[in-house]
Amino acid sequence: MKQQKMYAFLAAVLLSVGVMISVAHAQQDSGVPETRQMNSADFSDAQLKQFAEASQEIATVSQDYTEQLDTAEDEAAQQAVYTEANEKMVEVVEDSGLDVDTFNTIGQAIQQDPELMSRVQEMAES
Repeated sequence: MKQQKMYAFLAAVLLSVGVMISVAHAQQDSGVPETRQMNSADFSDAQLKQFAEASQEIATVSQDYTEQLDTAEDEAAQQAVYTEANEKMVEVVEDSGLDVDTFNTIGQAIQQDPELMSRVQEMAES
């Protein structure tokens, strides 16, 4: 069970940056600045805990929508599912108390900082 939970968490972390790419593209198109680079010292424990919790919920949402994508009849239906999934994931992030930019920045930092990844994994397990 623990290994399965960790897999879901890691998948969510990797997905977090990928799924939010469309949000980043929308921000670029609207003139909103892109996510900035930060290091682990820039994040509070509260933010990391929020990220861990949101990532776990995003993993569940992702799994649900992946199943819907698999059964979508055509490209238009797939796009509708993708859009709905993205909106749901943004909602999860915002409900966690983080904004999408901060969530994405933490996700990127985790991918580049094994120590930060361990810290967030421990928070996810507790």
